[in-house]
Amino acid sequence: MGMIMYLLHIIGALAMGFYLILPFVVGKIRNLNAAAQEGAFSSLRSLNKIAQYGLVIQLLTGGYLMTKGEYSHLWMAVVVVLLLAIAAVGGIMGKPLRLAAEGVKSKRDVGPEQSKIRMFSTLLAVFLLIMVYLMVNNTVI
Repeated sequence: MGMIMYLLHIIGALAMGFYLILPFVVGKIRNLNAAAQEGAFSSLRSLNKIAQYGLVIQLLTGGYLMTKGEYSHLWMAVVVVLLLAIAAVGGIMGKPLRLAAEGVKSKRDVGPEQSKIRMFSTLLAVFLLIMVYLMVNNTVI
């Protein structure tokens, strides 16, 4: 059972890897034409939903794996807070992604939505990098 949970945990981590490249993708969307921008925002919205499902997998499998290991209470608390922060920011980013896709379709300026998406994507990448560091070095806290 432990190896299956570990495999599912790795698959969830791969799904969340989308958040590491997201700031770079968002930065290039401004240079695209309107039709490509609409498609890009719609695609990012779909990929964000997949990453959210990966977060659920991470929460379930990570909780199981934490019960089987010897980790400090502070490390576990920090990891859970980071996971919840990633989930919250990813969920909040869904609305600007939807509004940006609709705005491009209706030919209005999506600059405010795009700046929110850029900020949220940067936060997600930073939170995920911290999470990866803590997973690799689980004795630092």
